[in-house]
Amino acid sequence: MARPIFTGAGVAIVTPFCDSGVDYKKLESIIEFEIKNKVDAIIICGSTGEAATMDHEEHVGAIKCAVDAVAGRVPVIAGTGSNDTAYGIELSKDAQKAGADAVLLVTPYYNKCTQEGLYRHYKATAESVDIPCVLYNVPSRTNVNISPELLYRLADIENIVAIKECNFGQVPEILNLTGDRYALYSGEDGLVVPMLSLGAYGVISVVANLMPEYTSTMVHSYVDGDIEKAKKMQIDIIPMVKAMFCEVNPIPVKEAMEMVGMGVGPCRLPLCEMSAKNREYVAGVLKQYDLSAIDAFFK
Repeated sequence: MARPIFTGAGVAIVTPFCDSGVDYKKLESIIEFEIKNKVDAIIICGSTGEAATMDHEEHVGAIKCAVDAVAGRVPVIAGTGSNDTAYGIELSKDAQKAGADAVLLVTPYYNKCTQEGLYRHYKATAESVDIPCVLYNVPSRTNVNISPELLYRLADIENIVAIKECNFGQVPEILNLTGDRYALYSGEDGLVVPMLSLGAYGVISVVANLMPEYTSTMVHSYVDGDIEKAKKMQIDIIPMVKAMFCEVNPIPVKEAMEMVGMGVGPCRLPLCEMSAKNREYVAGVLKQYDLSAIDAFFK
């Protein structure tokens, strides 16, 4: 039986940087904005959070900052995945010590390990901590897929409880093999309602950085039985979704957050600013949506 960590919209939150490293005060402010606007979980140090560019002290510091800022109001899920199993275990243990409610474990990137290697990697990591583990399957970024057969094998590991799934096409097969063993979360802002129709509990969202209440309302409308409202909201948000992924995430969302006055700063190299053409495109899309909650909080 699935044990969801949250139902609704979890925000894959950006990491604001400054000259000295992570801007913790700004991170606290962004987290407060998200919670006050009804986000259902904070996901810190994921792909959108540029965890791959953070050293160990920054990584654990950002997790601790999120835990302290949230103060138990919503779950904090900490990205601790690595392509080095030993380092991923170290990060996961430190996330648990920092107070994270769960860890998010992306598939090891670059190594291109086998399904057997993935099994051993996830087994070792999950057994190193006592908190829930959320698997993160995003083949477009890692070139590695968690197969439905592997999920069936991993079902014996009690604290692997959920999946952030970006490979929508294999979801029916996952459900056929594993039933309701895992809580399923959409990893794609453009496919939230289709995933909900297959039994997902929500989304881990990039768009929620800008529109947390909208994203949460979309999920809860579906869960509460107002499927038509949720469907309309999903369709209406597609221009924003396309804009937020017109270049590699999180470049567009951080630039959009800068445009609307949230002051999150730039991405770290090797990510750089958007092209002028795409920046103009994103600015135009932002004008199509009600972002008054941002004005009310940050200005």
